[in-house]
Amino acid sequence: MSTRPQQSPDAGSATRIAEDSARVFQQALTDRLIAAYALGSLAHGGFAPAVSDIDLALVLTEHRHDDDRTIHRVTLELQARDSSHQRLSVFWSSLPALRADRDDGRFPAVDRLDLKNSGRLLLGEDVRQDVEPPGADTLVTDSVRFALRMLAPDRVLAEFHHPARLASDTRRFTKAVLLPLRFLYTAATADCGSTDDAIRHHLAHPSPVAADLVRAATRARQGQPDSAEHLTELLHADLVPLYLHYIDSTLLSLPPGNGELSQGLVDWRTRLLDR
Repeated sequence: MSTRPQQSPDAGSATRIAEDSARVFQQALTDRLIAAYALGSLAHGGFAPAVSDIDLALVLTEHRHDDDRTIHRVTLELQARDSSHQRLSVFWSSLPALRADRDDGRFPAVDRLDLKNSGRLLLGEDVRQDVEPPGADTLVTDSVRFALRMLAPDRVLAEFHHPARLASDTRRFTKAVLLPLRFLYTAATADCGSTDDAIRHHLAHPSPVAADLVRAATRARQGQPDSAEHLTELLHADLVPLYLHYIDSTLLSLPPGNGELSQGLVDWRTRLLDR
């Protein structure tokens, strides 16, 4: 691992990391890699050097049993290069699965929509015309599964209730505050949008929930974070109400026939209130 001081990557250097990483995956996957794309803010703009991930998407000819292990290994090797490469987030699936509006690797619905709408080809053959975009119901249910898996575990809730550590890590702080806004924006618009779109959409409400906290996360995302002490105060006051707002709104928009997800949200809500 490099021992040189690292700076936050700008959009240009992040793109070069994505391009170089795509070539490394091409060597590992050989002719099974049909295409590699930049996704997210690298594709549609709004890359924030202080916090943005470097989103890379891989489209394979077919799924094999060892693909997950191979892609995970190569991802870890790339992330170990330096702090900028640690931003790398890799999505992957086979083209037959993407044609059928599903993934057989790691490619959530909102990212499949982002690929369809905004994917920026880095190498290989452009196959976006073959990707079946997910519908509104799929976008909602897939985001709920992700939220329950990543944000509802007890270890995460413990940090929400005692957020001093969260306030000291700019990237984790912005993700904790802004992810529910992304979910709400997608549910309301059936569009993946950008983080900036989600922030504007939320703050446009007459009385936006946790407005001061959202504005603080916006400043942090722009590389101008408030003091950790102030962020801790805001998190104590507003983070749980923000997530209660997300859960209550999502329960109203969840498609019928998703009782397990609905119960998961209700249980999450109860544990959020249990301090």
